[in-house]
Amino acid sequence: MALGHEKLDVYRLAIGYVAWVFERAEQLSGLHRHARDQWLRASQSIPLNIAEGNAKATEADRRKYFEIARGSALECAAIQDVLVVGRALDNGLSQQRKSDLDRIAAMLTKLGRRGYTVGEPERSLDAVRSPAGDCDSESDCDREGLGSGE
Repeated sequence: MALGHEKLDVYRLAIGYVAWVFERAEQLSGLHRHARDQWLRASQSIPLNIAEGNAKATEADRRKYFEIARGSALECAAIQDVLVVGRALDNGLSQQRKSDLDRIAAMLTKLGRRGYTVGEPERSLDAVRSPAGDCDSESDCDREGLGSGE
């Protein structure tokens, strides 16, 4: 069983990015520890805010959390720049992952504009029937999605 946010491509992409950050962060210490800590926080903020935003009931609340997640994605890109300048991260590798961050930011922008949420499909009480045998005809069952095909 997947929760609503787990069905979002942007969430899965963000989780993959966090996994990559954890791998890279293990190699950072000394002068880079502050950037490492901020990078870990910012990267985790992306999927956490996606999940929380997706659970919100109002469009304004969802937009707020998606915008926070988008800001965290852009912050991660800036942290990568800092790490490249500090010679702690290869520029080529950073550019590849910035491509993922750009996709995440674009997806979150669209989600925020639409107030979109993934979850269980809404059904009116009129559409709820006990067993499939309660349909007046086979075509009614198929139209309602209650036929033997489901």
